[in-house]
Amino acid sequence: MHRGYLPFLAALAQVTGSLAKTVTYNWNVTWVSASPDGFERPVIGINDAWPCPKIEANVGDFVVVNLNNKLGNETTGLHFHGINQISSNDMDGAVGTNQCPLPPDYSVKYRFYADAPGTYWYHSHSMGQYPDGLRGPLIIHDPDDPYEDDYDEEVILTLSDWYRDQTPTLLQTMIQPNNTQFAPPLPNSTLINDGGDGHIPVEAGKTYRIRMINWSAMFSTFITFADFDMDVIAIDASYVQRTSVQQLRISAAQRTDVLITIPDDADRNYPYLVALDVNQDFSSKNPPRPVSFLFNVTGLLVTDDDGDKTETFDVQAFEPFDDATFAPEDDEEVYGPVDKQWILFFDYCHDVNGYPRACFNDTMYIPQKVPALYSASSLGENNTQTAAYGQVNPFIAEYGDVIEIIINNNNDAIHPFHLHGHQFQVLARPESEAGNWSADVAINDVPPRRDTIAVNSKSYAVFRIKADNPGVFLFHCHVEWHVEMGLSATLLEAPDKLRNYTIPQDHIDACDAMGIPTTGNAAGNEDWDNTDGFVTVPPTEYTG
Repeated sequence: MHRGYLPFLAALAQVTGSLAKTVTYNWNVTWVSASPDGFERPVIGINDAWPCPKIEANVGDFVVVNLNNKLGNETTGLHFHGINQISSNDMDGAVGTNQCPLPPDYSVKYRFYADAPGTYWYHSHSMGQYPDGLRGPLIIHDPDDPYEDDYDEEVILTLSDWYRDQTPTLLQTMIQPNNTQFAPPLPNSTLINDGGDGHIPVEAGKTYRIRMINWSAMFSTFITFADFDMDVIAIDASYVQRTSVQQLRISAAQRTDVLITIPDDADRNYPYLVALDVNQDFSSKNPPRPVSFLFNVTGLLVTDDDGDKTETFDVQAFEPFDDATFAPEDDEEVYGPVDKQWILFFDYCHDVNGYPRACFNDTMYIPQKVPALYSASSLGENNTQTAAYGQVNPFIAEYGDVIEIIINNNNDAIHPFHLHGHQFQVLARPESEAGNWSADVAINDVPPRRDTIAVNSKSYAVFRIKADNPGVFLFHCHVEWHVEMGLSATLLEAPDKLRNYTIPQDHIDACDAMGIPTTGNAAGNEDWDNTDGFVTVPPTEYTG
C-alpha cells in the first residue's frame, strides 16, 4: 500500500487501538562523554549511553516514548522525522510549533500510530540539539514489503558530519553581525554509525538491505562501493522501483534503502567510501573545496574477520544518480488538479539589528511564545487568521486541497528542504543555474515521493501534497544552522478541524513550568488581532 494520509487510517487507529501492539520506550535524556572521532566532548544521550538507541515497530503498532529531561541545563523535545502523526499532531515534537520546550526534571509522553513502513529517524527539534548527539534510528517494518523476498538480512548505516564544539558555541559564533558571508560552522570530521569503524559483517551469497540515514547538521554524503552497484528500493520511507546505481548523494535528513548482494565465492573484505560533500555545489566545474581525505571514511563489508581490513579506494569524480528521477513502486500518478500554490523564495537576509539570517520571501521565521498548534486549537473561528500566529511564515491549506509547493533557491549552494507530516511528490527538480520556476516547466507525471528534497543552487523544485492530514507542520531547510537562522515556514493544514484540539496534560504542565501560555494567539492574547507581546526580534544569545 502506498504511503497515504487518508482519514480512514486515523479511524483505523482508533478502532484497532485495543488490538494493536504498543511498543514502549522509557528514556532519560542525559549528558554523556563521548569521543566518536577521537576527541572527547559532551554529547546528549539516552539513559546515560550514546549513540542513542533504535526505535523499532511494525506497521499498525503504536509507539510510546516516555521522555524525561535529565540534562539539568537545557530544555529539549523529540521529533519523529517522517512520521505522519495522523490524529497526533501534538506528538510531532517541533518545539515552538507543536509543543513547549520540555524543561529539566519534567517528563512528557509521545504516542503515535505507525501507519506507514520505512526507514525514519528521531531527533531533537530544539535549540540545534541533534548535532550534539540527540538522534537515533526509527524503523517501521512492513508485513507487506514488496521486496521482502529479495534480501536475507538488513543493517542500519548512519552517516553524518561531526563538530567538536557544542551547538550553542557554534551558533554564538555564526550569528554575529561580522559574519558578512553568512558562513555556517564547518565540521571537524565524518562519522559512520556515530563513531563506529564502518565494518559491516556479511556472508557470502547473501543479499543485504542497508538502511542508510544521513543525520548531518549540514553536509550531504556521497557513498559508493568499490565492487558493487547499489539497488535502491526506497527513498525517505517510500518504495521505488528497484534501480541499480553506482553513486548516491544523500542529503541531510534523507534516507535511502539499498540492496547489495555478496558473491557466492566472496573471499575478501569489500570497501565502500563515504565522503562529505563539502562544496556549495558539487556539480560546478571548479568547486572551491577539493574533497579532502579528512572528510572521507572507508568502511568495509567484512566476509572474513581475520582478513585484510586496510583496503581503501578513491574516486575521480562524484556523479551521483539523480534521485528526483526514481519511479514510485506503485506507479501512482501526479496529484491534481492543483487547488492552491505555495511559492517560496529562499535567500539570506539580515534582521533588524543587522545579524545574518535566512529568509523565505524576505521574511525570517521567529519563534513565538505560544506553539502554533496551541493557537490553532484555541482561537476558534479565528484560527484561520494567519496574522494571529506571528512571524512564522504561515500558510493556510483547506482540507482536501491539492497543494503545489514551489521553492526557488536563489542561493549558490544546494539546500535540503523537509516537510513535516507528509511525503510530497517530486514533480520537478532541475539542475543548478536553471533559474526560478515558471508556469510552463515540464513535470514528472509519475513522480517519486519523499519528505526531504535537495534543491539545486540557483534553481527550484516543485512538489505536491494532498491536504488530508490536519495539523500544524513545519517546512524548513534541514541544514540545522539555517533553521537557527530562520529558514522555516509553517503549514496550517485544515485549521477548521483543529478547533478545540485537546493537548495532553503533561504537555500543558511543561508549558506551565516554563511560564508559557497555552491558549490565544502567538503572544497568548485571547483577541487574535492583539499583537502586544509578539516576538518580532530574534534572539542573539545562545546559551543552551
